[in-house]
Amino acid sequence: MKHTLPLAAVAALLTLAACDSKPEVLDTNPDPMATELANAPPVELPPSVQHSVSYRCKDNRVVYVDFMSDDKSANLRLNRNDLPAHVTAEAKGELMSGNGWSLSGTGETVQIGIDGGAPQSCKS
Repeated sequence: MKHTLPLAAVAALLTLAACDSKPEVLDTNPDPMATELANAPPVELPPSVQHSVSYRCKDNRVVYVDFMSDDKSANLRLNRNDLPAHVTAEAKGELMSGNGWSLSGTGETVQIGIDGGAPQSCKS
């Protein structure tokens, strides 16, 4: 009995040593776009709203403006619940336009063209 106990312990240790091998994982359903996704350019997130300002214009209309974080775009609307008109510029500080609207400036006084009309001075 004295000799079988050490032999059993050695056999148990040899069995556990064999358990260290990792199982082989076979990918039976490879991603068909893996190469395209690996080589794709980085995704740029859309800009977020940096700050919102309401302006009263010369014709007494109120325009709500959401300035975006890219400093080249904004959303404009005449009523808070309207869908916004998105205006963009090629570079920071240039005239933003689109959807019949135009906007220049970002401070207390801006120039806003509403629905294709001539730009007018608007103050916050």
